[in-house]
Amino acid sequence: MNTIRREEYLNKLIAFKDKQIIKVITGIRRCGKSTLMEMFCDHLRDSGISDDQIIYINLEDYDNKELCQPDALHKYIKKHLAKDKMTYIFIDEVQQCAEFPKVIDSFFIKKNTDIYLTGSNAVMLSSEIATLLSGRYVEISMLPLSFKEYVSASDDSRSLSEKYRDYVEHGAFPYVLQLKDQPREIRDYLDSLFNTIIVKDIASRKKLTDIMMLESVVRFVYDNISNRLSTKKIADTMTSDGRKIDTKTVEKYLDALISSFAVYKAERYNVRGKQRLKTLEKYYAVDIGLRYALLGSRSTNVGRMLENIVYLELLRRGYEVYVGKIDDLEVDFVAVDEDKRTTYFQVAATVRDSKTLERELAPLQKINDHYQKYILTLDEDPDSDYNGIMRTNALKWLIS
Repeated sequence: MNTIRREEYLNKLIAFKDKQIIKVITGIRRCGKSTLMEMFCDHLRDSGISDDQIIYINLEDYDNKELCQPDALHKYIKKHLAKDKMTYIFIDEVQQCAEFPKVIDSFFIKKNTDIYLTGSNAVMLSSEIATLLSGRYVEISMLPLSFKEYVSASDDSRSLSEKYRDYVEHGAFPYVLQLKDQPREIRDYLDSLFNTIIVKDIASRKKLTDIMMLESVVRFVYDNISNRLSTKKIADTMTSDGRKIDTKTVEKYLDALISSFAVYKAERYNVRGKQRLKTLEKYYAVDIGLRYALLGSRSTNVGRMLENIVYLELLRRGYEVYVGKIDDLEVDFVAVDEDKRTTYFQVAATVRDSKTLERELAPLQKINDHYQKYILTLDEDPDSDYNGIMRTNALKWLIS
């Protein structure tokens, strides 16, 4: 199978080429960060850059184990710098080198260097880089395949809805597409990926010793996507179910899950007051297939899974995404673009029932501004306009 070209992310790297800023690609393990850097290296070669101008180091490769020491990493890069030409420095999973910011900073201040990093843990941005390299880097947040990318890579004649069912069940990690028509192998791959994320990316880095409790928190959060949650509610519910845990531990585990990109948090927003609310956030899984592998078919609420997918798509499209509150009603998503323009979204599996349609319209009808408002559903019906509120098919929207 051919490599899936992640054009949107690749174009971002191309736009930042030769700019005096460090490019940091972040995202969950196996979402395609390494492949993206390899694609960009190919782009450089195609544009006339010679191999001696490219330094590529994968710090998760055991052959490069010694380069996880800052002095060794610095010495290696310095030795391979191209003389009197631009050198493109790529370091994959850079957080494996504990003191990498000092190494990166030493080359950033040199002439003729262009630096690209990947990492699967957000802590490296919130602490080390943010402190030492403040204002000198740009983060490119990467997610598993969008539905549009998934469809374009699935070169067969199945309908859009059939491809969506596979997307939900098998997930959007690029390697899954190479296991087409092998459901058992897909499940084994996702199980293995989940265990690696939990044990290697979260427990070992955060020094969490109770792996079973960490898994229990993940299961709870994945089972409650789109529900409003608080650390106290999670702790109380888990304790009543026989897994005794306090709110501080829940908070620590949630922070670890978010920093490893396994879980995303959507804060609530008061639409009338134009302010963020600090309670009862919602949490979403980085990949519905990963959730399906963990929970199985016992938790297949179609509307909630669609809501999760729409949330991730809004992030891909560059929005800041909040859960809206207007009076006593809830707007699924308040999406704010870089120009501070707002779009409102309601998400439902179906609104063919008149009462359901009325319920989904109600919060949007209370909003008196002139920004766009959508209801996204899986109904295969013509688009409808309800006094400025557009109802449209979610799958069409996802591939638009």
